[in-house]
Amino acid sequence: MAASASKSGPADNPKTEADPGSNAIKDPDDWTTGEEKMTGAQASYLKTLSEEAGEEFDPGLTKADASRRIDELQSKTGRGR
Repeated sequence: MAASASKSGPADNPKTEADPGSNAIKDPDDWTTGEEKMTGAQASYLKTLSEEAGEEFDPGLTKADASRRIDELQSKTGRGR
């Protein structure tokens, strides 16, 4: 049976592409949900990074602020790059 033309192949999967598209990386200032409380995943990773960097963890950050702090601590610790 021939593959359907509407079926997408591995090259069409944004999860496997090195650069999945222009909206994959957005400035936190442009996020529509940036002022919401940070996610659990952000909090967990930020706590780990804070401990490794010897910095204080702030549990009250917004999603956007947490993202910026994660970037800052990744640079400091060398993690995630």
